[in-house]
Amino acid sequence: MGEPPDGRSNAGPFARAWAKALSGTSYLPMTNAQLETLLQRLTDQLAEALRAEPLDLRVGHRVADELVGAHIASAEALGRTVEVIQLRLIRDLDLVADDISDRMARLLAAVATGYARALRDRTLDEQEAIRRAALTARVEAEQALRASEARFRHQATHDPLTDLPNRTLFAERLAAAVDGPASRGRRVGLCFLDLDRFKRINDSYGHQIGDRALVAAARRLRRAVEPHLVARLGGDAFVVLVEKSTGTGDVVAVAEAALATLSEPVVVDGNDVTVTASVGIVERRVADTSPDDLMRAAGSTLHWAKTAGGARWALYDAERDGREQARQALSAAIPVGLERGEFYLDYQPLTSLHDGSLLGVEALVRWRHPQLGVLRPDSFIGLAEETGLIVPLGGWVLAEACREAVGWAAGAGEPPYVSVNLAVRQVHRPGLVQEVRALLRRTGLPPNRLQLEITESTMMSTAEEPVRALRALADLGVRIAIDDFGTGYSNLAYLRDLPVTELKVAGEFVRGLRAPEPRADERILASLVSLAHALDLTVTAEGVETGGQADRLRAIGCDAGQGWHFGRPASADHILARIR
Repeated sequence: MGEPPDGRSNAGPFARAWAKALSGTSYLPMTNAQLETLLQRLTDQLAEALRAEPLDLRVGHRVADELVGAHIASAEALGRTVEVIQLRLIRDLDLVADDISDRMARLLAAVATGYARALRDRTLDEQEAIRRAALTARVEAEQALRASEARFRHQATHDPLTDLPNRTLFAERLAAAVDGPASRGRRVGLCFLDLDRFKRINDSYGHQIGDRALVAAARRLRRAVEPHLVARLGGDAFVVLVEKSTGTGDVVAVAEAALATLSEPVVVDGNDVTVTASVGIVERRVADTSPDDLMRAAGSTLHWAKTAGGARWALYDAERDGREQARQALSAAIPVGLERGEFYLDYQPLTSLHDGSLLGVEALVRWRHPQLGVLRPDSFIGLAEETGLIVPLGGWVLAEACREAVGWAAGAGEPPYVSVNLAVRQVHRPGLVQEVRALLRRTGLPPNRLQLEITESTMMSTAEEPVRALRALADLGVRIAIDDFGTGYSNLAYLRDLPVTELKVAGEFVRGLRAPEPRADERILASLVSLAHALDLTVTAEGVETGGQADRLRAIGCDAGQGWHFGRPASADHILARIR
């Protein structure tokens, strides 16, 4: 085929027409000038192919590849390309040949075929790219999720201040050590540790220094007991888990290592901070325990170490723990017992040593426990005082004694007074005077028939309110007695300052009167009686069990006696029968 001398010169107009035809068919990331440059180059390739011998159809494929590669990839763009080439390429470039139409048809077919193939390859490439991107994104997302979960897991299972495992992680490890599949036949131990008087460090140096001291203590503790798990349970409480103990000695060694490392002073911001710790130790076979039992036992043992003065360890003792649990159960049952009416009063006579008459009675509380039977006061009064339950219990005793004593006035002669013990908490409780006044008004008991017994230790406080309360009660006409006189501080100043009407001498002195010859106890009693009478006080001797004791007490001028010699504690009905 011949080549006109101006054949290439017409490529520019054709390329512009081609560019115009493609306008709007696809998004093209190029300017119109750049598009015309591309299309002019492709026009030259097509013209050269039509002139060449033989016809190279691969040119059509390459042109199609370039079009698709330039994002001219829509069906409309292909249609317009075929149309503009078919209508204008031969004419605009003055291409002349006998078989030019056949050549053009075959070349256009090659362009269309290449276009389809390029579109398919591009689609597959894009799909693969999307697949790879999705896979990469999924891998990155999974990695980010695992990292995030690890961070959240760490935050959820570690203490933010010390970075030690927290209560949650410790509970998981303890459960695995006790209940896990590999725990069969093993032993486990706990060291429950609490810093002694750590509040003083916070108060003295501030919480910031206190926190740094805690961090330093945690770091030392972790190093000292490795490889055992150390967890911070909160505040200044830590626990060490000995997962594969071979006996108590293993756990004791861990406790001693912990105490030794914590006893070394820590320098925090130039301050020497010294801490000590108490440790409760429990060690046993996993088959015989549970996580809750271990923690409860370790907590009880820590309490023993604390109450013993701290800076030491204490080993779990099942018998001691059993006794304390029984005491706690008994203490918890006191409010229920009051509600159910399980408590009742017996009364012990206070008898005149001069004529044997009944002067008064002391109210003694008893507990008819549904499982343990009748309990005497020494079984539960101490518990009630420790827990504060002595206030409601003592209030009930006072009210019940006044209610029952009112009926004794039916007998001939002067009815006896009723004497009720007041605990320290009751005496120091605001509103005592109002309570007693209202009780006397409600029951109708005359004030002079109520005696309130207080111990010497009750008056050792520097508070003025109890003193004012007792004076107000005395002004009402209520009798005030000092119980167990001679066994406490024996500070005679309060006998001068308080409105006391009676001294009850402790039975320890009375027991000495059983000896055949006079002893120091008898001389002490004689001195106490002489002192009391000088202050216009009456004296009642407690614990009188024999006639000989009564005779000696009478000889030294004691006013009244109380004890089995004069009568054992009995119900209100027995007291009323005796009066009549």
